[in-house]
Amino acid sequence: MIHFQCDYASGVHPKILEKFALTNDDQTLGYGDDRYCKSAADKIRAACGTPNADVHFLVGGTQTNSVVIASILRPHQGVLSPDSGHIAVHETGAIEAGGHKVLILPSIDGKISAAQVEEYCELYENDPVRCHTVAPGMVYISLPTESGTLYSKAELSELSKVCKQRNLPLFVDGARLGYALTSKHCDLNLNDVATLSDVFYIGGTKCGAMFGEAVVITNDALKRDFRHIMKQRGALLAKGRMLGLQFDVLFSDNLYFEICKNAVSYALKIREAFEAKGIKAQANSYTNQQFFVLTDVQLEKLSKKYLFANFYKTKDGGNFIRVCTSWSSSKEDVEALVRDIKAL
Repeated sequence: MIHFQCDYASGVHPKILEKFALTNDDQTLGYGDDRYCKSAADKIRAACGTPNADVHFLVGGTQTNSVVIASILRPHQGVLSPDSGHIAVHETGAIEAGGHKVLILPSIDGKISAAQVEEYCELYENDPVRCHTVAPGMVYISLPTESGTLYSKAELSELSKVCKQRNLPLFVDGARLGYALTSKHCDLNLNDVATLSDVFYIGGTKCGAMFGEAVVITNDALKRDFRHIMKQRGALLAKGRMLGLQFDVLFSDNLYFEICKNAVSYALKIREAFEAKGIKAQANSYTNQQFFVLTDVQLEKLSKKYLFANFYKTKDGGNFIRVCTSWSSSKEDVEALVRDIKAL
């Protein structure tokens, strides 16, 4: 079977695996106080254009989201999130389990706007009995969104402006950040994300690493005691060098962006093939995730060779699927899928 169901089906980029082997006998300090983590952090700061940023390495996305949010919010505060946000839908109540409420806002194409945040805050501030309700304490978005869509620089700038005016830290979930920034339809770069947010993370698990996410904190007020929260929540890895080493490789010779760029290019080729057959994309995604509705016959034919994420049956009996390319997707596999789509 050829896998197009997710972007974490493969193990690890060969260059990282090679580095693991070459450095296996090295002995270093633990908990991220090693030369590999320090080198990776320096490379990330340089790539972001933020020499004063704090960089921390964690294992996975849900862990990262829960630790970052816990480090920011007071006990009576919640986090504003799109209703489709990962923390609101796919993390089994991890944020609520940590004592904070996810305050959902209706999203369009997976995105929320500055106007929505402003309206929510205005309603809260004008509520005469607001002491009985959870206060908005920060804003969470993801880039790309859960449906693969993108915030424009103008949209993110407006959101950032409102967050600063309302003293709400803006947190960008970047589990698939590389697939967003390498899309031709994205007018943001890494420096823009670093400048317009207070904290964000660069996803590794879905972008070539065996595991790992790099948290970048640019707001000085959020830096203090972050490692304490990491340790308290089981996120301070003893063999921290295994995380830093991976990002040290990914941020050498532009590897992170090159492998993500390939995945996006392949996804759009697949989208073109489906649309040429009259099968319309179900989201305005120009990243590595593409969504379609297939008939039973179409899905049965393609499922003989390919594995997709088959989410649910639509009301009219169709099959809502996700086709997801990754850093490990090959040109040959993509071309084979395109041929078989044309033959439907």
